[in-house]
Amino acid sequence: MLKMKTISETYDMKVFTDQGDYFGDVEEVILTSTKIHGWRVRATKNSFLSKVLGNAKGVIVPHQLVKAVGDIIIISKAAMPNYSEEESSQQQAMVSETP
Repeated sequence: MLKMKTISETYDMKVFTDQGDYFGDVEEVILTSTKIHGWRVRATKNSFLSKVLGNAKGVIVPHQLVKAVGDIIIISKAAMPNYSEEESSQQQAMVSETP
């Protein structure tokens, strides 16, 4: 049987990629007149987004990249910004060198 969710049940829901990485938490749903357009995902303390975005608060994930909604939301890894550990350490070094 298909279990339906209301939009209010998705607020603060955990978002993971199809690779198993914790992406963030749902902050808001963006609606058109009849369907979901996208999901605003907040970067939380231990999420992948907080590592990539630095001071930014989150991203908007288009609904086409959502694969499943249940107890958690699973999104395609295509929603993840390009990121490498090397770039992150270089950016942190530049910030710490700035007076």
